[in-house]
Amino acid sequence: MEPCGSVSTALERLPFNNTALKRLPVEDSEETGSRTVPAACFSLIRALQPLLRPAVVAQSPSALSLLGLTEQDVLSDPLSPEYLSGSRLLPGSEPAAHCYSGHQFGLFAGQLGDGAVMYLGEVESGAHGRWEIQLKGAGVTPYSRDGDGRKVLRSSIREFLCSEAMAALGIPSTRAASLVTSDLYVNRDPLNSGRRVPERCSVVLRLAPSFIRFGSFEIFRGRDDFSGLQGPSAGRHDIRAQLLDYVIETFYPCVQQTHSNRKERNMAFFREVMMRTAKLVAQWQCVGFCHGVLNTDNMSILGLTLDYGPFGFMDRFDPDFVCNASDKRGRYSYQAQPSVCRWNLARLAEALGSELDAAQAGAVLDEFTPTYEALYLGIMRKKLGLVRREESEDSELVSDLLRLMHNTGADFTNTFRLLSRVPWPEEGDSEGATVGPAVDLILQQCASVEELKVANKPTMEDRELAMILSMAQTNPVMFGMVADTPGVSQQLERMGRLKELLETDQDELKEKQREDWIFWVSRYRRRLAMECDGTTDLSLVKKERLSVMNSTNPRVVLRNYIAQNAIQAAEKGDFSEVSRVLRVLENPYCDAFELEPLDGPHMNGQTAAYDRKPPAWAQRICIT
Repeated sequence: MEPCGSVSTALERLPFNNTALKRLPVEDSEETGSRTVPAACFSLIRALQPLLRPAVVAQSPSALSLLGLTEQDVLSDPLSPEYLSGSRLLPGSEPAAHCYSGHQFGLFAGQLGDGAVMYLGEVESGAHGRWEIQLKGAGVTPYSRDGDGRKVLRSSIREFLCSEAMAALGIPSTRAASLVTSDLYVNRDPLNSGRRVPERCSVVLRLAPSFIRFGSFEIFRGRDDFSGLQGPSAGRHDIRAQLLDYVIETFYPCVQQTHSNRKERNMAFFREVMMRTAKLVAQWQCVGFCHGVLNTDNMSILGLTLDYGPFGFMDRFDPDFVCNASDKRGRYSYQAQPSVCRWNLARLAEALGSELDAAQAGAVLDEFTPTYEALYLGIMRKKLGLVRREESEDSELVSDLLRLMHNTGADFTNTFRLLSRVPWPEEGDSEGATVGPAVDLILQQCASVEELKVANKPTMEDRELAMILSMAQTNPVMFGMVADTPGVSQQLERMGRLKELLETDQDELKEKQREDWIFWVSRYRRRLAMECDGTTDLSLVKKERLSVMNSTNPRVVLRNYIAQNAIQAAEKGDFSEVSRVLRVLENPYCDAFELEPLDGPHMNGQTAAYDRKPPAWAQRICIT
């Protein structure tokens, strides 16, 4: 039923054009329920699934502005909770769900698709360009499989906040404009413990130029040798060509305009996707972001951060950091992300098949690692304030810093932010006295001996570990072979570090940490001295260093405990902390925010310091 009255609201005037549905094959079926959908990139959704008493509880002004909307436009529209939750149809929108496949944890999974997401259409918003609008959590689709198509408040808050946090950090990302919750409940197992509890159904309105992903091209994949599954449109090379043309013409116009030869055009497109992916993962690594589920169906064809599930920003630096508690083997660990992205690009090349030249595609894939490494080092130089010169020693300086951060359990975000406090080298400096105050600040971000013991405890099951240690005694040759495998090598390294820590007390540890940090900081200052060639005004060089560092090293990121505090308050009906956290995350490089009183009804006079090391309880947060 359409709203009464002759005056439409801003939401009702959104200029939908829904290009994707016009350009790509769409299934229009009366059939209900989950099903295989051949020969289509989208399925129309015929029936809306309204929420019970929906309410808008959070908005992102900057994301809304991309649609030409304001917060007031939403607040003043009495139907906005229904529109923004998929409970009522926005005029001009055409609800649909996208069909895609994907490799999940290394295995081809066949048809996947938008199991809890409803495409509404695309909006042309003048100066801000073209934006696809989706509602995540709006109900079942043909791709829901055994799911209910709903998302809960907990996961919706995380996606809402992190989408906007990443955009504010300058990292390409899908956006989140609003968060709606309701009095409809579904049962979930938040701790992955087998205990299901009722949670509120919630919906995030998210935006991107397109949500097409690597897996969108895998629906054409033939039967997989390992899983035995195939894409729902296997062998439909005509539709694959149609999808590829749409993506390149719409989102890579420069590639389209530069190349008249189809295969050359497609190769240029693949190289550009490779470049964007390399840049994206370099940016992730440089802020300590771990995606958690880097399956091919979660890789954007536009190089955006896509699908925020069990993500995590590192607290204490650990190259083996795994944010997803379900990822028992660490396939998607922090340090594995670049190689996983390259692996996913290889699967995209396979999916594109004859649209690419195989040899040239292999050459593009070979470019990924050096491209990523160059981009990563470029950002790391900025994080260290090395902006005037590129020296061969810079890579080693960065590697040694990260190794030191790992060994001392230093907080990733805060340590990089504090490096701007390291004083510029001056002639006649007493090294220890000059760098002492900065080192003392860094040491406050390092772990205690007890924390390091916990961090270095082997993660392998006791039985497996005992077997390997027994092998060292009974079969040294076999042990040598096993010890060289990455998983076992990592566990043995942990054991070695743990043994050292068990023989160390807190005072000895702190003294060792202080010596190690003074040594590295001294090296860093010698490298800083090379930035000034004697012809440039030194004060300008110093100013530039601080400016670049403080605009590259965020003061605040969305740590799990910050999100958890907001979630816990929201689950009690207080959404003020969600809004407060959003305001802080919108200015991650700013020094202006200080302790803010938590004035919601459940905060009991607490204060929020979003740039502190996480509290001890944060280690127990389980995200799956």
